[in-house]
Amino acid sequence: MFDKVKDILVTDLQINPADITMDAELVNDLGINSLELADLVMLCEEKLGIVIDDSEIRTFITVGDIVSFLSEKLGE
Repeated sequence: MFDKVKDILVTDLQINPADITMDAELVNDLGINSLELADLVMLCEEKLGIVIDDSEIRTFITVGDIVSFLSEKLGE
């Protein structure tokens, strides 16, 4: 799942792959703003065929948070 999230971050949001780790904070380390976070969520929904509730997005602080959430949501 980490590789899928990393691919979206690199390909669609042009984040430097070297900066992407499980502990990397979306805002502080990767420089993602609220609009880009919305794009990231939308891309995850499209590519993985899931729906992410707005209240769940607030828990996404690090890349690891997203990976854990998606893994749990998809039962991986």
